Amino acid sequence: MSTTVSTPDQTGVEPHELDRVVVRFAGDSGDGMQLVGDRFTELSAIFGNDLATLPNYPAEIRAPAGTVAGVSSFQVHISDSDIVTPGDSPNVLVAMNPAALRANVADLAPGSTIIVNSDAFDERDLDKAGYAENPLLDGSLARFTLHQVPMTSITLEATAELGVKRRDAERSKNFFALGLICWMYTRPIQPLLDWITNKYDARPLVRDSNLAALRAGRNFGETAELFDHPYSVAPAPLPPGTYSNVNGNTAVAWGLVAAGQLSGLRVVYASYPITPASDILHELSRRKNFDVWTMQAEDEIAAAAIAVGAAFAGTLAVTGTSGPGLDLKSEAIGLAISLELPMVIVDVQRAGPSTGMPTKTEQTDLLSAIHGRHGESPLPVVAAKSPAHCFDAAIEASRLALKYRTPVILLTDGYLANGAEPWRLPEMADLPDLSVEFATRTNHTEPDGRETFWPYLRDPETLTRPWAVPGTPGLQHRIGGIEKQDGSGNISYQPDNHEHMVRLRQARVDDIAADIPGVMLDEDDDAELLVIGWGSTWGAITAGVRRVRRQGRRVSQAHLVHVNPLPPDLGDVLARYPKVLCPELNLGQMTGILRDRYLADVRSFTKVSGLPFGAHEMEERMIAELDR
Repeated sequence: MSTTVSTPDQTGVEPHELDRVVVRFAGDSGDGMQLVGDRFTELSAIFGNDLATLPNYPAEIRAPAGTVAGVSSFQVHISDSDIVTPGDSPNVLVAMNPAALRANVADLAPGSTIIVNSDAFDERDLDKAGYAENPLLDGSLARFTLHQVPMTSITLEATAELGVKRRDAERSKNFFALGLICWMYTRPIQPLLDWITNKYDARPLVRDSNLAALRAGRNFGETAELFDHPYSVAPAPLPPGTYSNVNGNTAVAWGLVAAGQLSGLRVVYASYPITPASDILHELSRRKNFDVWTMQAEDEIAAAAIAVGAAFAGTLAVTGTSGPGLDLKSEAIGLAISLELPMVIVDVQRAGPSTGMPTKTEQTDLLSAIHGRHGESPLPVVAAKSPAHCFDAAIEASRLALKYRTPVILLTDGYLANGAEPWRLPEMADLPDLSVEFATRTNHTEPDGRETFWPYLRDPETLTRPWAVPGTPGLQHRIGGIEKQDGSGNISYQPDNHEHMVRLRQARVDDIAADIPGVMLDEDDDAELLVIGWGSTWGAITAGVRRVRRQGRRVSQAHLVHVNPLPPDLGDVLARYPKVLCPELNLGQMTGILRDRYLADVRSFTKVSGLPFGAHEMEERMIAELDR
């Protein structure tokens, strides 16, 4: 990090200006680390920094308190310039107990700063965390800058006159930690004071306790002699516009709302609660004023069936889930494919198989999304690349579904869903027109002269059938999962018709390739290596490419948003490079597709630890490939 000197703070101490910093808050799952991490993120967004976050939750719902399995953390990367990842390693770790220290210390580089709640390092908590000796005393942390702060004691002292019960007062120590970090990085706390006042206005003791703890933490930073000076990270020169800080789930929800407005259709969202997709339902349930209807179904199968029915009724039908739920929805998705109805399925991928690690991220549903249904049942698949891009990806998935009368799977993952970044609100004129035309009249003349409606009479350009809303006079037609005769829609068991329909459904999806952009390519002249990714690997790949190029090495980057069908120029792009590397958070699913489809010598770079790639991992592997 480059360092310059900024203007003095209110204590007369000159802050040192940094170009970026990575802060990680870590504690027990009940210590409020996600809350204070989110608040620090919001403050930094208000201040104008570019940022990226990485929340990390325990995989167990109720892991034993004080144990490593129960540690929750929230990492924030703030910068005065464009960044694309939450950072490889924290510069500052705030550890609220021994378990938090033990779970995170291995991620720290020598010289990093550790701030611990020294009150928590008693024999009982040390034993729970698996420490035989107190790490604050045995010299094992000598390679770091260690600050021991009695957060619990100071919080209790700061709240003593409020009449708050000791247990409730202790819960405010997360705001003490936040106040201290706000002082360290010259964050204005007035927005925090206002937020706490509004958030807890109905609970005066909680409100006053949190306010007192926040002020105590900031005052401690100003008056204690543990720190030589605070730091400052200047605002980033972001393009002008109105910005909001969003995570991927919120961006998906807003994208679906926008798609409803752009199409003029009611949005119907049906889902069953599942980590990490549930917040999409929560956010959409607040948007009834945009004609959004939400339903919490009794199970995943019911949610998918509701969406199929809503699509038949003429709405923008959506269901959301994660990997286990996608498995259960497969038959209903097949029904929508057979019925040729528009429908969006949001799959927020998580570590599997089965329950796996529900709060951890992976990209392991790619083959399931493309092929995971019985019979030949093709559908388009769109993959978001960043938290903010989830908005655009939701609109694109809706566009393809409505235009081509097909279910579309939108892939995000736990990293995108919970990670946050600044998002510039788009201009309405820049968003696509998603308007649709419903069938309103008969379209076929029978031999006896009667005018009838044929539900599978196709548009020759898009191969789509008409969308007839139930109740439209004269447009009665059959629906169901049994094979239909092309044109009339009558039930058909004829072999030739079945083969015709199978090939036609595939052709309709294949032809979408002509209606999507070419490969998203950042090309370096005379580059020997192409790094191709899809989905959430975009940030780490981009950061790795930047590092490699700063070393004078030439590398190009391609990223896939449309993963089925693939961009029409992808084969030509792959053929231009003697070396191709494909990083994935799975065991090489996209690599296999590229090798099979284009007979390209694509090298696989995989990781399935439940965590996203770091930029340093990408840099090291790219250098190794260039030197190969």
